[in-house]
Amino acid sequence: MSEQLQQAEQYEAPRHGQDDTHVDAGDAGYSKTLKSRHVNMIAIGGAIGTGLFLGAGGRLASAGPSLAIAYAVCGVFAFLVVRALGELVLHRPSSGAFVSYAREFMGEKGAFVAGWMYFLNWATTGIADITAVATYTHYWGMFTDVPQWVIALIALAVVLTVNLVSVRFFGEMEFWFAIIKVSALVIFMLIGIFLLVTQQPVDGHSPGPSLITDNGGFFPAGMLPMLLVVQGVVFAYASVELVGVTAGETAEPEKIMPRAINSIMWRVALFYVGSVILLTMLLPWDKYSASESPFVTVLSNIGVPAAGGVMNLVVLTAAMSSLNSGLYSTGRILRSMAMSGSAPKFTGVMSRSQVPYGGILLTSSICVLGVGLNFVVPKDAFEIVLNFAAIGILSTWGMIMVCHLLFWRKTRLGRLSRPGYALPFAPWTQIITLVFLASVLVLMYADGGAGRTTVLSLPVIIAALVGGWFLVRARVGTVRDEAALARAGHDGTTRTTDHTDHTES
Repeated sequence: MSEQLQQAEQYEAPRHGQDDTHVDAGDAGYSKTLKSRHVNMIAIGGAIGTGLFLGAGGRLASAGPSLAIAYAVCGVFAFLVVRALGELVLHRPSSGAFVSYAREFMGEKGAFVAGWMYFLNWATTGIADITAVATYTHYWGMFTDVPQWVIALIALAVVLTVNLVSVRFFGEMEFWFAIIKVSALVIFMLIGIFLLVTQQPVDGHSPGPSLITDNGGFFPAGMLPMLLVVQGVVFAYASVELVGVTAGETAEPEKIMPRAINSIMWRVALFYVGSVILLTMLLPWDKYSASESPFVTVLSNIGVPAAGGVMNLVVLTAAMSSLNSGLYSTGRILRSMAMSGSAPKFTGVMSRSQVPYGGILLTSSICVLGVGLNFVVPKDAFEIVLNFAAIGILSTWGMIMVCHLLFWRKTRLGRLSRPGYALPFAPWTQIITLVFLASVLVLMYADGGAGRTTVLSLPVIIAALVGGWFLVRARVGTVRDEAALARAGHDGTTRTTDHTDHTES
């Protein structure tokens, strides 16, 4: 049996009205070497990134203490998205994650849209990450003369190498990245609490709730600024869905996933909401700025030596962690798509160390374009790609909720059963979350500038997806036909032989 037929044999197209069993060919061949500590730290790392360490400064300067409310509201919806994904994971663990579930519940067109929008998200986020790494590295004088594009290329090469070696190397790298981020936040919060308790002045201000009440309260500039920062806050939570992608390389997802996902909620409350409230009780909200991490602003004003350098290292770590996650997840997603014919065939190949290097290299090649962007327009590279990443995030979260809604509908019809770890209050949870995601698009348009331009580019993105589907639909049909032949073989006299080929493939 040919390799292509072996792959087709594993691919099970959705068959509405018949047997709902679904097998994703993209799940075959992975090692199960991600441990509980890896997955837990990946969940933490997905919820904590540069959006908090760096982006909170500018958002505090525009929205004031109400930023804590924006973080809390967006955090709830981020948790609902990953909780919905968690139920789908326990229904059927898959490295293809929501792309595989889109295929099961929406068909190949849905999987095609979900996969390529996720690719758009991480390809553009990857460009933003290597741009951020290069920008943060220039903070230290010894790197000032090194061109930004050279630093970006080095960062990409390091993370790419780690991803290509093995999934365990990826897990270890994410584990230590998360340790650094969490440790930095915990240390800062302990320092902040100490300042509050001892009433040590910060830049001449006495810490406490009075810094909020005496400076305009929670809404010093009204409700509108808080609403307008929501789009940036959503981006801060990007990659919380990464924990679902790890399910296909985890030995016991039914035990590990619920624990890791449930922990996201309190981490959001503690690290995002807690740290923002703490920041506004240490300094007036208008003392923060977009040009500096809010944590550096506080630490510098109490005379902590090298505060800027230490926090810059943490932010650098967060950007490298994000890039690492992007290469990992798109490699798995693209392989799931390649096995069904909706992504280039080379993205489906695996290395001897069970790494889908084809998809990883494709994402890296787009990031190389980002290196070129850093060469041509180093000052504008970050803003250019950031808004396109936001569109990718919104579409990914939306797809997860739509898939769960369709899954819930099948369970109501008795065709599937829900696992014990179920999303509460379905279907209202999914519907309200989808309304929220649509409202973020409206806010992006209302904000004007780059956000409005990005929303107006949606017809171009949709046209590209439609054109792309017409290019691949013949190949998708061929794979589906081969899958049907393989199933027919299983039902015939070659059943035993074909089963052997299936397991070996």
